[in-house]
Amino acid sequence: MLQLLRSVPRALGSAVAGLRAAAPSQPLRQLLQPAFRPCARPFGLLSVRTGSVQLPGLLQPRGPCACGCGCGRLHTEGDKAFVDFLSDEIKEEKKIQKYKSLPKMSGGWDLEVNGTEAKLVRKIAGEKITVTFNINNSIPPPYDGEEEPSQGQKVEEQEPELTSTPNFVVEVIKDGSKKALVLDCHYPEDEVGQEEEDQSDIFSIKEVSFQPTEESDWKDTNYTLNTDSLDWALYDHLMDFLADRGVDNTFADELVELSTALEHREYITFLEDLKGFVKSQ
Repeated sequence: MLQLLRSVPRALGSAVAGLRAAAPSQPLRQLLQPAFRPCARPFGLLSVRTGSVQLPGLLQPRGPCACGCGCGRLHTEGDKAFVDFLSDEIKEEKKIQKYKSLPKMSGGWDLEVNGTEAKLVRKIAGEKITVTFNINNSIPPPYDGEEEPSQGQKVEEQEPELTSTPNFVVEVIKDGSKKALVLDCHYPEDEVGQEEEDQSDIFSIKEVSFQPTEESDWKDTNYTLNTDSLDWALYDHLMDFLADRGVDNTFADELVELSTALEHREYITFLEDLKGFVKSQ
């Protein structure tokens, strides 16, 4: 009996071995692959044709916009309120617009405008003087020392008139010269809007350098004189040099008027473009 029981595992092992030999073996990679499962969702709901603007199935827009115009674009109540606000803002800005056209500069300056950049050119006695400025970021922040509006006083009455005071670059080129004297100027915040009897300079020179006239891009490798630590006698001569060529306080005042008018015009144009973009019509 004991011998019979011992022979059973051997017989089973031989039988299993025979079955393995008879059955075709599968690679291990195929055994690890998941079994194929047919997709229960129709492919028409998931497919998107390349190059087609139509999105079939679930990816297709649900229908026209909520406003009922049938354009198929996104319109929300917030967009409508935004457009209404911009319409009112544009009307108000046009009401307070001081100049319908850009004011002219005295002294025989020719004006060239390219978007937010303006260029004033003047030729005198064998020299070409060019003044370039950009209205972007030209409105200084409100003064921190302004008084708070009193109780019962309207905020609109307290709003100061926005003034554009851009940095400007003066370029002086003499006939036949390959160098240009470049003076980088700006309006100090503590000088803007002040009217004093002694008529102190309302603009300052920040940097002075020579740049080649034959190249459109100026080189940073050229020496630049910073006026922060400059001798006052030399600085006064530089200011007189500009005044003799028409860049003085009168010019600086008129430049503020021109820049403010240009900035306000571009701001209104921006509001109109923004309104059209949000409206999408």
